Amino acid sequence: MQDFQAVAMAAPGALRAVPMEFVIFGLTLTGIAAFHRRTVLVALLGLTATIAWTWAFGSFDDGPGLDGLIAHGRHEAVLLSNLALLLMGFALLANQFERSNIPEAMPRVLPDGWTGGLALLAMVFVMSAFLDNIAAAIIGGVAARHVFHDRVSLGYLVAIVASANAGGAGSVLGDTTTTMMWISGVSPMVVLKAFVAAGVAFVLFAVPAAIQQQRYAPIQRHIAEDAPRVDRVRGGVVVFILITLLVVNFAGNAWYPQFQDSAPWLGLGLWGALIVTAILRMPQLSVLGGALRSTVFLVALVATASLMPVDRLPDASWQTALGLGALSAVFDNIPLTALALKQGGYDWGVLAFAVGFGGSMMWFGSSAGVALSGLYPKVRSFGGWLKYGWYVPVAYVAGFAAMLHLTGWEPTPTRAEQPAAAPVAAPPAWLDDALHRTGEAWRELLAQGGDRLGAAGWRSPLSEDKAVD
Repeated sequence: MQDFQAVAMAAPGALRAVPMEFVIFGLTLTGIAAFHRRTVLVALLGLTATIAWTWAFGSFDDGPGLDGLIAHGRHEAVLLSNLALLLMGFALLANQFERSNIPEAMPRVLPDGWTGGLALLAMVFVMSAFLDNIAAAIIGGVAARHVFHDRVSLGYLVAIVASANAGGAGSVLGDTTTTMMWISGVSPMVVLKAFVAAGVAFVLFAVPAAIQQQRYAPIQRHIAEDAPRVDRVRGGVVVFILITLLVVNFAGNAWYPQFQDSAPWLGLGLWGALIVTAILRMPQLSVLGGALRSTVFLVALVATASLMPVDRLPDASWQTALGLGALSAVFDNIPLTALALKQGGYDWGVLAFAVGFGGSMMWFGSSAGVALSGLYPKVRSFGGWLKYGWYVPVAYVAGFAAMLHLTGWEPTPTRAEQPAAAPVAAPPAWLDDALHRTGEAWRELLAQGGDRLGAAGWRSPLSEDKAVD
Protein backbone atom coordinates (compact mmCIF):
# COMPACT_ATOMS: atom_id res chain seq x y z
CA MET A 1 0.00 0.00 0.00
CA GLN A 2 2.83 2.40 0.91
CA ASP A 3 4.68 1.53 -2.31
CA PHE A 4 1.58 2.27 -4.37
CA GLN A 5 1.09 5.56 -2.53
CA ALA A 6 4.71 6.50 -3.25
CA VAL A 7 4.20 5.79 -6.95
CA ALA A 8 1.05 7.92 -6.94
CA MET A 9 2.87 10.79 -5.26
CA ALA A 10 5.65 10.54 -7.84
CA ALA A 11 3.24 10.96 -10.74
CA PRO A 12 3.66 13.98 -12.99
CA GLY A 13 2.31 17.23 -11.60
CA ALA A 14 -0.29 17.66 -14.35
CA LEU A 15 -1.69 14.20 -13.57
CA ARG A 16 -1.69 14.74 -9.81
CA ALA A 17 -3.50 18.05 -10.28
CA VAL A 18 -6.68 16.07 -11.05
CA PRO A 19 -7.98 14.44 -7.85
CA MET A 20 -8.25 10.68 -8.20
CA GLU A 21 -11.85 10.83 -6.98
CA PHE A 22 -12.76 12.72 -10.16
CA VAL A 23 -10.94 10.16 -12.28
CA ILE A 24 -12.83 7.30 -10.63
CA PHE A 25 -16.11 9.15 -11.06
CA GLY A 26 -15.35 9.75 -14.73
CA LEU A 27 -14.54 6.08 -15.23
CA THR A 28 -17.78 5.17 -13.46
CA LEU A 29 -19.82 7.35 -15.82
CA THR A 30 -17.97 5.87 -18.79
CA GLY A 31 -18.73 2.38 -17.54
CA ILE A 32 -22.42 3.25 -17.16
CA ALA A 33 -22.48 4.44 -20.77
CA ALA A 34 -20.67 1.35 -22.03
CA PHE A 35 -22.49 -1.32 -20.00
CA HIS A 36 -26.19 -0.46 -20.15
CA ARG A 37 -27.20 -3.82 -18.65
CA ARG A 38 -24.82 -3.53 -15.70
CA THR A 39 -25.43 0.04 -14.58
CA VAL A 40 -26.20 -0.88 -10.96
CA LEU A 41 -23.04 -2.99 -10.66
CA VAL A 42 -20.90 -0.26 -12.25
CA ALA A 43 -22.34 2.40 -9.92
CA LEU A 44 -21.69 0.25 -6.84
CA LEU A 45 -18.14 -0.52 -7.98
CA GLY A 46 -17.52 3.19 -8.53
CA LEU A 47 -18.78 4.01 -5.04
CA THR A 48 -16.64 1.26 -3.51
CA ALA A 49 -13.54 2.39 -5.39
CA THR A 50 -14.06 6.02 -4.37
CA ILE A 51 -14.46 5.08 -0.69
CA ALA A 52 -11.39 2.82 -0.82
CA TRP A 53 -9.20 5.48 -2.44
CA THR A 54 -10.32 8.26 -0.10
CA TRP A 55 -9.85 6.00 2.92
CA ALA A 56 -6.35 4.91 1.88
CA PHE A 57 -4.86 8.07 0.38
CA GLY A 58 -7.10 11.00 1.20
CA SER A 59 -9.54 12.26 3.76
CA PHE A 60 -13.29 12.53 3.97
CA ASP A 61 -14.89 15.91 4.63
CA ASP A 62 -15.29 15.05 8.31
CA GLY A 63 -11.89 13.44 8.82
CA PRO A 64 -9.74 10.49 7.69
CA GLY A 65 -10.31 6.78 8.07
CA LEU A 66 -13.29 4.96 9.46
CA ASP A 67 -14.37 7.81 11.72
CA GLY A 68 -14.45 10.19 8.78
CA LEU A 69 -16.45 7.72 6.67
CA ILE A 70 -18.98 7.17 9.46
CA ALA A 71 -19.35 10.91 10.00
CA HIS A 72 -19.83 11.45 6.26
CA GLY A 73 -22.44 8.70 6.18
CA ARG A 74 -24.35 10.33 9.02
CA HIS A 75 -24.22 13.67 7.24
CA GLU A 76 -25.63 12.21 4.02
CA ALA A 77 -28.00 9.69 5.60
CA VAL A 78 -31.13 11.85 5.54
CA LEU A 79 -30.59 12.96 1.94
CA LEU A 80 -29.92 9.47 0.63
CA SER A 81 -32.70 7.79 2.62
CA ASN A 82 -35.15 10.50 1.56
CA LEU A 83 -34.16 9.96 -2.06
CA ALA A 84 -34.57 6.19 -1.75
CA LEU A 85 -38.00 6.49 -0.11
CA LEU A 86 -39.17 8.96 -2.74
CA LEU A 87 -38.01 6.87 -5.69
CA MET A 88 -39.58 3.69 -4.36
CA GLY A 89 -42.75 5.54 -3.37
CA PHE A 90 -43.04 7.34 -6.68
CA ALA A 91 -43.01 3.96 -8.43
CA LEU A 92 -46.21 3.09 -6.56
CA LEU A 93 -47.62 6.57 -7.18
CA ALA A 94 -46.96 6.18 -10.91
CA ASN A 95 -48.70 2.81 -10.80
CA GLN A 96 -51.74 4.33 -9.12
CA PHE A 97 -51.81 7.13 -11.69
CA GLU A 98 -51.52 4.70 -14.58
CA ARG A 99 -54.25 2.40 -13.26
CA SER A 100 -56.60 5.34 -12.72
CA ASN A 101 -56.94 5.41 -16.54
CA ILE A 102 -56.37 9.17 -16.52
CA PRO A 103 -53.44 8.84 -18.98
CA GLU A 104 -55.70 6.92 -21.36
CA ALA A 105 -58.21 9.78 -21.34
CA MET A 106 -55.65 12.56 -21.79
CA PRO A 107 -55.74 12.56 -25.63
CA ARG A 108 -59.35 13.76 -25.35
CA VAL A 109 -58.30 16.99 -23.67
CA LEU A 110 -54.94 17.61 -25.35
CA PRO A 111 -55.00 19.51 -28.66
CA ASP A 112 -54.16 17.86 -31.96
CA GLY A 113 -50.76 18.11 -33.61
CA TRP A 114 -47.50 19.08 -32.01
CA THR A 115 -49.28 21.50 -29.69
CA GLY A 116 -50.63 18.47 -27.83
CA GLY A 117 -47.10 17.40 -26.93
CA LEU A 118 -46.29 20.99 -26.00
CA ALA A 119 -49.33 21.13 -23.70
CA LEU A 120 -48.21 17.95 -21.93
CA LEU A 121 -44.74 19.42 -21.33
CA ALA A 122 -46.39 22.57 -19.96
CA MET A 123 -48.39 20.42 -17.53
CA VAL A 124 -45.15 18.86 -16.27
CA PHE A 125 -43.63 22.34 -15.90
CA VAL A 126 -46.57 23.59 -13.81
CA MET A 127 -46.76 20.44 -11.66
CA SER A 128 -43.08 20.71 -10.82
CA ALA A 129 -43.57 24.21 -9.43
CA PHE A 130 -45.73 22.74 -6.66
CA LEU A 131 -44.43 19.18 -6.35
CA ASP A 132 -41.02 17.58 -6.26
CA ASN A 133 -39.59 17.50 -9.78
CA ILE A 134 -39.17 13.72 -9.54
CA ALA A 135 -42.94 13.29 -9.16
CA ALA A 136 -43.63 15.65 -12.06
CA ALA A 137 -41.20 13.79 -14.34
CA ILE A 138 -42.64 10.37 -13.42
CA ILE A 139 -46.23 11.49 -14.00
CA GLY A 140 -45.22 13.13 -17.29
CA GLY A 141 -43.43 9.97 -18.40
CA VAL A 142 -46.42 7.75 -17.59
CA ALA A 143 -48.81 10.12 -19.38
CA ALA A 144 -46.55 10.29 -22.46
CA ARG A 145 -46.41 6.52 -22.70
CA HIS A 146 -50.19 6.37 -23.04
CA VAL A 147 -50.68 9.53 -25.09
CA PHE A 148 -48.14 8.39 -27.69
CA HIS A 149 -49.00 4.69 -27.47
CA ASP A 150 -45.62 3.53 -26.10
CA ARG A 151 -43.71 5.40 -28.82
CA VAL A 152 -41.98 8.25 -27.00
CA SER A 153 -38.88 9.67 -28.68
CA LEU A 154 -35.67 10.14 -26.72
CA GLY A 155 -35.76 13.86 -27.49
CA TYR A 156 -39.20 14.17 -25.93
CA LEU A 157 -38.04 12.30 -22.81
CA VAL A 158 -35.21 14.81 -22.51
CA ALA A 159 -37.82 17.57 -22.71
CA ILE A 160 -39.91 15.95 -19.94
CA VAL A 161 -36.91 16.01 -17.61
CA ALA A 162 -36.06 19.57 -18.65
CA SER A 163 -39.67 20.66 -18.04
CA ALA A 164 -39.64 19.14 -14.56
CA ASN A 165 -36.35 20.84 -13.70
CA ALA A 166 -37.34 24.18 -15.23
CA GLY A 167 -40.66 24.25 -13.39
CA GLY A 168 -38.99 23.58 -10.05
CA ALA A 169 -36.18 26.10 -10.54
CA GLY A 170 -38.22 29.12 -9.46
CA SER A 171 -40.18 27.45 -6.66
CA VAL A 172 -38.95 26.67 -3.16
CA LEU A 173 -41.25 23.63 -3.22
CA GLY A 174 -40.21 22.27 -6.61
CA ASP A 175 -36.57 21.31 -6.17
CA THR A 176 -34.28 20.20 -3.35
CA THR A 177 -31.79 22.96 -4.15
CA THR A 178 -34.38 25.75 -3.90
CA THR A 179 -35.74 24.18 -0.71
CA MET A 180 -32.22 24.33 0.72
CA MET A 181 -32.10 28.04 -0.11
CA TRP A 182 -35.43 28.59 1.61
CA ILE A 183 -34.23 26.77 4.73
CA SER A 184 -31.12 28.99 4.74
CA GLY A 185 -33.25 32.12 4.88
CA VAL A 186 -33.48 33.05 1.19
CA SER A 187 -36.85 34.63 0.43
CA PRO A 188 -39.12 32.66 -1.97
CA MET A 189 -39.61 35.95 -3.85
CA VAL A 190 -35.89 36.08 -4.59
CA VAL A 191 -35.91 32.57 -6.05
CA LEU A 192 -39.03 33.39 -8.08
CA LYS A 193 -37.00 35.32 -10.65
CA ALA A 194 -35.63 32.00 -11.93
CA PHE A 195 -38.96 31.58 -13.75
CA VAL A 196 -37.82 34.31 -16.15
CA ALA A 197 -35.00 32.10 -17.37
CA ALA A 198 -37.10 28.95 -17.06
CA GLY A 199 -39.84 30.43 -19.26
CA VAL A 200 -37.39 31.39 -22.01
CA ALA A 201 -35.70 28.00 -21.79
CA PHE A 202 -39.04 26.18 -21.91
CA VAL A 203 -40.03 27.78 -25.22
CA LEU A 204 -36.65 26.98 -26.75
CA PHE A 205 -36.60 23.29 -25.83
CA ALA A 206 -40.30 22.39 -25.62
CA VAL A 207 -41.34 23.55 -29.09
CA PRO A 208 -38.68 21.59 -31.05
CA ALA A 209 -39.20 18.58 -28.76
CA ALA A 210 -42.96 18.60 -29.38
CA ILE A 211 -42.43 18.89 -33.16
CA GLN A 212 -39.87 16.10 -33.04
CA GLN A 213 -42.29 13.85 -31.14
CA GLN A 214 -45.13 14.65 -33.55
CA ARG A 215 -43.00 13.42 -36.44
CA TYR A 216 -41.95 10.34 -34.49
CA ALA A 217 -45.39 9.34 -33.16
CA PRO A 218 -48.36 11.73 -33.11
CA ILE A 219 -51.04 11.76 -30.43
CA GLN A 220 -53.38 8.81 -30.94
CA ARG A 221 -56.79 10.42 -30.49
CA HIS A 222 -58.69 7.36 -31.72
CA ILE A 223 -57.26 5.31 -28.88
CA ALA A 224 -58.91 7.58 -26.33
CA GLU A 225 -62.37 6.90 -27.77
CA ASP A 226 -62.19 3.28 -26.61
CA ALA A 227 -60.32 4.05 -23.39
CA PRO A 228 -61.68 2.56 -20.15
CA ARG A 229 -63.53 4.79 -17.74
CA VAL A 230 -61.51 6.88 -15.33
CA ASP A 231 -61.31 5.35 -11.86
CA ARG A 232 -62.27 8.41 -9.84
CA VAL A 233 -61.36 6.83 -6.51
CA ARG A 234 -57.88 5.92 -7.69
CA GLY A 235 -57.54 9.37 -9.21
CA GLY A 236 -58.51 10.83 -5.83
CA VAL A 237 -55.83 8.67 -4.23
CA VAL A 238 -53.22 10.22 -6.53
CA VAL A 239 -54.44 13.74 -5.70
CA PHE A 240 -54.39 13.00 -1.96
CA ILE A 241 -50.80 11.71 -2.13
CA LEU A 242 -49.64 14.76 -4.08
CA ILE A 243 -51.35 17.11 -1.61
CA THR A 244 -49.69 15.25 1.26
CA LEU A 245 -46.28 15.84 -0.33
CA LEU A 246 -47.07 19.52 -0.76
CA VAL A 247 -48.22 19.93 2.86
CA VAL A 248 -45.26 18.04 4.34
CA ASN A 249 -42.79 20.01 2.22
CA PHE A 250 -44.32 23.39 3.06
CA ALA A 251 -44.92 22.76 6.77
CA GLY A 252 -41.46 21.34 7.35
CA ASN A 253 -39.59 24.15 5.62
CA ALA A 254 -41.79 27.04 6.76
CA TRP A 255 -42.40 26.04 10.37
CA TYR A 256 -39.91 23.37 11.40
CA PRO A 257 -36.69 23.91 9.40
CA GLN A 258 -34.60 23.01 12.44
CA PHE A 259 -35.86 19.43 12.23
CA GLN A 260 -35.44 18.95 8.47
CA ASP A 261 -32.10 17.18 8.82
CA SER A 262 -33.29 14.84 11.57
CA ALA A 263 -35.30 12.43 9.38
CA PRO A 264 -36.42 11.92 5.74
CA TRP A 265 -39.76 13.59 6.35
CA LEU A 266 -40.82 13.96 2.72
CA GLY A 267 -40.20 10.30 1.98
CA LEU A 268 -41.94 9.24 5.19
CA GLY A 269 -44.90 11.46 4.36
CA LEU A 270 -45.15 9.89 0.91
CA TRP A 271 -45.14 6.36 2.31
CA GLY A 272 -47.61 7.30 5.02
CA ALA A 273 -50.03 8.53 2.35
CA LEU A 274 -49.43 5.41 0.25
CA ILE A 275 -50.21 3.11 3.18
CA VAL A 276 -53.33 5.01 4.20
CA THR A 277 -54.75 5.16 0.66
CA ALA A 278 -54.00 1.48 0.02
CA ILE A 279 -57.17 0.80 2.00
CA LEU A 280 -59.15 2.34 -0.86
CA ARG A 281 -57.08 1.18 -3.83
CA MET A 282 -54.11 -1.16 -3.50
CA PRO A 283 -51.21 -0.43 -5.88
CA GLN A 284 -49.33 -3.23 -7.64
CA LEU A 285 -46.46 -3.98 -5.27
CA SER A 286 -44.70 -5.92 -8.02
CA VAL A 287 -43.43 -2.62 -9.50
CA LEU A 288 -41.13 -2.22 -6.49
CA GLY A 289 -38.78 -4.87 -7.91
CA GLY A 290 -37.79 -2.76 -10.90
CA ALA A 291 -37.86 0.43 -8.84
CA LEU A 292 -35.37 -1.05 -6.40
CA ARG A 293 -32.72 -1.39 -9.10
CA SER A 294 -33.14 2.22 -10.19
CA THR A 295 -33.11 3.35 -6.57
CA VAL A 296 -29.88 1.52 -5.74
CA PHE A 297 -28.33 2.92 -8.91
CA LEU A 298 -29.27 6.53 -8.17
CA VAL A 299 -28.38 6.39 -4.48
CA ALA A 300 -24.97 4.92 -5.32
CA LEU A 301 -24.36 7.62 -7.93
CA VAL A 302 -25.40 10.46 -5.60
CA ALA A 303 -23.33 8.97 -2.76
CA THR A 304 -20.30 8.84 -5.04
CA ALA A 305 -20.84 12.46 -6.08
CA SER A 306 -21.01 13.50 -2.42
CA LEU A 307 -17.45 12.19 -1.97
CA MET A 308 -15.99 14.46 -4.65
CA PRO A 309 -13.48 16.98 -3.21
CA VAL A 310 -15.39 20.10 -4.31
CA ASP A 311 -14.26 21.90 -1.18
CA ARG A 312 -14.08 25.44 -2.48
CA LEU A 313 -15.61 27.61 -5.18
CA PRO A 314 -14.45 30.70 -7.07
CA ASP A 315 -15.72 34.07 -5.89
CA ALA A 316 -19.47 34.46 -6.18
CA SER A 317 -20.43 35.97 -9.56
CA TRP A 318 -22.74 35.27 -12.47
CA GLN A 319 -19.85 33.57 -14.24
CA THR A 320 -19.44 31.19 -11.29
CA ALA A 321 -23.20 30.53 -11.25
CA LEU A 322 -23.13 29.76 -14.99
CA GLY A 323 -20.25 27.35 -14.45
CA LEU A 324 -21.98 25.63 -11.51
CA GLY A 325 -24.99 25.03 -13.74
CA ALA A 326 -22.83 23.36 -16.36
CA LEU A 327 -21.07 21.36 -13.64
CA SER A 328 -24.39 20.15 -12.24
CA ALA A 329 -24.94 18.24 -15.49
CA VAL A 330 -22.40 15.67 -14.31
CA PHE A 331 -22.16 16.27 -10.55
CA ASP A 332 -24.89 16.28 -7.93
CA ASN A 333 -26.22 19.82 -7.59
CA ILE A 334 -27.07 19.40 -3.90
CA PRO A 335 -23.47 19.58 -2.55
CA LEU A 336 -22.73 22.36 -5.05
CA THR A 337 -25.68 24.35 -3.70
CA ALA A 338 -24.59 23.64 -0.12
CA LEU A 339 -21.13 25.03 -0.89
CA ALA A 340 -22.63 28.14 -2.49
CA LEU A 341 -24.88 28.72 0.53
CA LYS A 342 -21.90 28.38 2.83
CA GLN A 343 -19.87 30.80 0.70
CA GLY A 344 -22.68 33.38 0.28
CA GLY A 345 -22.76 36.42 -1.98
CA TYR A 346 -24.94 34.93 -4.75
CA ASP A 347 -28.01 36.07 -6.59
CA TRP A 348 -30.05 33.08 -5.51
CA GLY A 349 -32.58 33.34 -8.31
CA VAL A 350 -29.80 33.09 -10.87
CA LEU A 351 -28.15 30.22 -9.03
CA ALA A 352 -31.49 28.42 -8.60
CA PHE A 353 -32.00 28.30 -12.36
CA ALA A 354 -28.38 27.38 -13.04
CA VAL A 355 -28.10 24.39 -10.72
CA GLY A 356 -31.76 23.39 -11.11
CA PHE A 357 -32.01 23.41 -14.90
CA GLY A 358 -28.33 22.71 -15.64
CA GLY A 359 -28.75 19.09 -14.61
CA SER A 360 -31.07 18.59 -17.59
CA MET A 361 -28.09 18.61 -19.93
CA MET A 362 -27.34 14.97 -19.04
CA TRP A 363 -29.69 12.20 -17.94
CA PHE A 364 -27.90 11.51 -14.65
CA GLY A 365 -27.48 15.23 -13.89
CA SER A 366 -30.76 15.41 -11.99
CA SER A 367 -32.88 13.12 -9.87
CA ALA A 368 -35.74 13.60 -12.33
CA GLY A 369 -33.62 12.23 -15.18
CA VAL A 370 -32.46 9.17 -13.27
CA ALA A 371 -36.01 8.51 -12.01
CA LEU A 372 -37.37 8.66 -15.57
CA SER A 373 -34.69 6.21 -16.68
CA GLY A 374 -36.46 3.63 -14.53
CA LEU A 375 -39.46 3.90 -16.86
CA TYR A 376 -37.45 4.37 -20.05
CA PRO A 377 -34.03 2.64 -19.88
CA LYS A 378 -33.16 4.03 -23.31
CA VAL A 379 -32.45 7.44 -21.80
CA ARG A 380 -29.25 6.03 -20.27
CA SER A 381 -27.19 7.06 -23.27
CA PHE A 382 -24.62 9.86 -23.32
CA GLY A 383 -24.60 10.21 -27.08
CA GLY A 384 -28.35 9.83 -27.53
CA TRP A 385 -29.15 12.41 -24.84
CA LEU A 386 -26.82 14.98 -26.42
CA LYS A 387 -27.86 14.17 -29.99
CA TYR A 388 -31.62 14.29 -29.53
CA GLY A 389 -31.66 16.77 -26.65
CA TRP A 390 -29.31 19.32 -28.22
CA TYR A 391 -31.81 22.11 -27.54
CA VAL A 392 -31.41 21.84 -23.73
CA PRO A 393 -27.85 23.31 -23.57
CA VAL A 394 -28.99 26.02 -26.01
CA ALA A 395 -32.01 26.76 -23.82
CA TYR A 396 -29.82 26.85 -20.71
CA VAL A 397 -27.47 29.49 -22.09
CA ALA A 398 -30.29 31.54 -23.65
CA GLY A 399 -32.44 31.44 -20.51
CA PHE A 400 -29.50 32.38 -18.31
CA ALA A 401 -28.59 35.30 -20.59
CA ALA A 402 -32.20 36.54 -20.73
CA MET A 403 -32.57 36.52 -16.96
CA LEU A 404 -29.26 38.27 -16.43
CA HIS A 405 -30.20 40.94 -18.98
CA LEU A 406 -33.71 41.53 -17.62
CA THR A 407 -33.11 41.24 -13.86
CA GLY A 408 -29.38 41.75 -13.45
CA TRP A 409 -27.13 40.26 -10.78
CA GLU A 410 -28.48 41.15 -7.33
CA PRO A 411 -26.87 39.20 -4.46
CA THR A 412 -28.96 38.84 -1.29
CA PRO A 413 -27.84 37.63 2.16
CA THR A 414 -28.78 34.29 3.67
CA ARG A 415 -29.72 33.84 7.32
CA ALA A 416 -26.11 32.98 8.14
CA GLU A 417 -24.90 36.25 6.59
CA GLN A 418 -27.63 38.33 8.23
CA PRO A 419 -29.15 36.32 11.10
CA ALA A 420 -31.85 38.83 12.05
CA ALA A 421 -33.12 39.20 8.48
CA ALA A 422 -34.94 35.89 8.15
CA PRO A 423 -36.86 34.79 11.26
CA VAL A 424 -38.53 31.40 11.19
CA ALA A 425 -42.31 31.62 10.99
CA ALA A 426 -44.23 30.08 13.87
CA PRO A 427 -46.74 27.34 13.02
CA PRO A 428 -50.40 27.74 13.99
CA ALA A 429 -50.93 27.07 17.70
CA TRP A 430 -53.43 24.25 17.04
CA LEU A 431 -50.99 22.46 14.72
CA ASP A 432 -48.06 22.83 17.10
CA ASP A 433 -50.18 21.52 19.99
CA ALA A 434 -51.44 18.59 17.89
CA LEU A 435 -47.92 17.61 16.88
CA HIS A 436 -46.68 17.77 20.46
CA ARG A 437 -49.63 15.65 21.65
CA THR A 438 -48.92 13.14 18.88
CA GLY A 439 -45.27 12.98 19.89
CA GLU A 440 -46.17 12.44 23.55
CA ALA A 441 -48.65 9.69 22.63
CA TRP A 442 -46.03 8.01 20.45
CA ARG A 443 -43.41 8.08 23.21
CA GLU A 444 -45.92 6.70 25.70
CA LEU A 445 -46.82 3.91 23.28
CA LEU A 446 -43.15 3.01 22.87
CA ALA A 447 -42.66 2.98 26.65
CA GLN A 448 -45.68 0.69 27.12
CA GLY A 449 -44.40 -1.63 24.43
CA GLY A 450 -41.01 -1.73 26.12
CA ASP A 451 -42.58 -2.56 29.47
CA ARG A 452 -44.58 -5.41 27.94
CA LEU A 453 -41.50 -6.83 26.26
CA GLY A 454 -39.64 -6.52 29.54
CA ALA A 455 -42.37 -8.44 31.31
CA ALA A 456 -42.01 -11.13 28.66
CA GLY A 457 -38.31 -11.48 29.47
CA TRP A 458 -36.74 -9.15 26.88
CA ARG A 459 -35.09 -6.05 28.27
CA SER A 460 -35.44 -3.16 25.77
CA PRO A 461 -33.08 -0.19 25.44
CA LEU A 462 -35.94 2.04 26.58
CA SER A 463 -36.32 0.22 29.86
CA GLU A 464 -32.55 0.20 30.35
CA ASP A 465 -32.41 3.98 29.94
CA LYS A 466 -35.27 4.30 32.42
CA ALA A 467 -33.44 2.16 34.94
CA VAL A 468 -30.28 4.23 34.60
CA ASP A 469 -32.19 7.41 35.22
